[in-house]
Amino acid sequence: MSTRGVVFVHSSPTAVCPHVEWAISGVLGARVSLEWSPQPVVSGQMRAECSWSGPAGSGGAIAGALRAWSMLRFEVTEDPSPGMDGERFAHVPGLGMWRGRTSANGDVVLPEDQIRSIMAECSGAQLPRRLDQLLGTAWDDELESFRFAGDGAAVTWLHQVG
Repeated sequence: MSTRGVVFVHSSPTAVCPHVEWAISGVLGARVSLEWSPQPVVSGQMRAECSWSGPAGSGGAIAGALRAWSMLRFEVTEDPSPGMDGERFAHVPGLGMWRGRTSANGDVVLPEDQIRSIMAECSGAQLPRRLDQLLGTAWDDELESFRFAGDGAAVTWLHQVG
């Protein structure tokens, strides 16, 4: 079962850029060469994005591979496929990795049983804080300026081999 998604490397030290390409190449089974550009939000950092296609679960594998470099800021999306929810992974230094299910339009989806569990466990101000954690609000807040800086950047298309 094949799907597709996007990798957004929002900030990477220049020396780590080849390692990012090798990590994605290792998951997709094909040589990856990204088009890097300066990240205007953080001096000395680079940014790149690419679309990918491969088997369901490749998004998580790419995010797991990139997680090896804790200084990276990145997001990986995987589109929904038959029988599979979409997913979005976000990594921010100091916050670590966040993972969420996504709908066809990219909204984060919280399963009913998870919401009921939180409602039973939390009271008062705890409920909004817990929902913000599940929705990845801290990651979105941290990444927003990096996303804006990437508007108009070149996108590379990648396809998994065999």
